[in-house]
Amino acid sequence: MQPDPTTILAGLSITEPLIGFYDAPDPAPFRPLVTPGRGQCVFVSIKKWRRGKTLHLTREKHGCGGSHLFGIDTASRREMVEFLCDEEGLRATHQLMDLWLDSAKAYRPQHEHLLIGPLRPDQHQYLRTVTFYVNADQLAVLCTGAAYYSRPDDLEPVLARFGSGCMQLTTLFDDLDAPQAIIGSTDHSVRKYLEPWMIAFTVTRPMFELLCLWADDPRSSLHSEFTRSLIKARGGSLATR
Repeated sequence: MQPDPTTILAGLSITEPLIGFYDAPDPAPFRPLVTPGRGQCVFVSIKKWRRGKTLHLTREKHGCGGSHLFGIDTASRREMVEFLCDEEGLRATHQLMDLWLDSAKAYRPQHEHLLIGPLRPDQHQYLRTVTFYVNADQLAVLCTGAAYYSRPDDLEPVLARFGSGCMQLTTLFDDLDAPQAIIGSTDHSVRKYLEPWMIAFTVTRPMFELLCLWADDPRSSLHSEFTRSLIKARGGSLATR
């Protein structure tokens, strides 16, 4: 059963829909579906997510996510290094870009269909990550919530790692089966598809479940006067509309 995030959304005045990344055997429960254009960025679909539609990715139709989401070589290593280093300026030298590519891992789908779109409670078993699109104030509270149950010897609860937007949905986590969060949308090639105020806070399914427990604990920071006064003063994401 999917936990209920309503208390988080209400407490932080989050107005954007939560977006799930699913690895599922059947795309039918996620309808209505949309497919990416050739080489199209995953995040072009954000306006469609807002309208309740789900982006459907397969090995045959994967947009720009073939390399990171399916392990498909969409360009030679040399072409990739030259593009990322010389055109996008992401590393100082080709050697550094090569080293980063050597360390990067691709997602390994468990099923034939990857789906990105609004949460589907009846498909919770196939959920891999959840993304909150928030402003800086909401992000601050969520980061605190992500650490609420953590111990010093646990995996770091909140990460901020270099990578593409679709990597920040999946492969930059230490372990998708552990509670962890990533501050995303820091791939500036993706940001043109987002509202200027939007920051992605992507969490694994275990972290999503813990955040919902945090929200239901009346002693947690979500229910503190500090949070209430901040959200009241700023207006939450409503203030950005």
